[in-house]
Amino acid sequence: MTVIVLTNCPPGLRGFLTRWLLEISAGVFIGNPSARIRDLLWDEVQQYAHQGRALLAHTTNNEQGFTFRTHDHAWHPVDHEGLTLIRRPKVQSSSNAASTARKGWSNASKRRRYGKS
Repeated sequence: MTVIVLTNCPPGLRGFLTRWLLEISAGVFIGNPSARIRDLLWDEVQQYAHQGRALLAHTTNNEQGFTFRTHDHAWHPVDHEGLTLIRRPKVQSSSNAASTARKGWSNASKRRRYGKS
């Protein structure tokens, strides 16, 4: 089983993938091509994705039963003792954004709560 997920990719790439895979939702393709065809499809996705992101997941003979590859994704697969895990980028909190946000109830919620118009 092979799944390819495209985000912000050209429509021509989506049309290209529908030759071998079924598009079950916008940008989500699923099918069961051979390993050679899957690798050729992934090469085409990487070449024509341009500014878009892509994710390929397919079944394989390992502990997890699947593996995946990413293209221009913020989350990256990392091998950890034989298991493939996802490393997400660290969220950088801005101290300025936290200090400018007001705390407490909004005026609209106060009026609604206390029945004042």
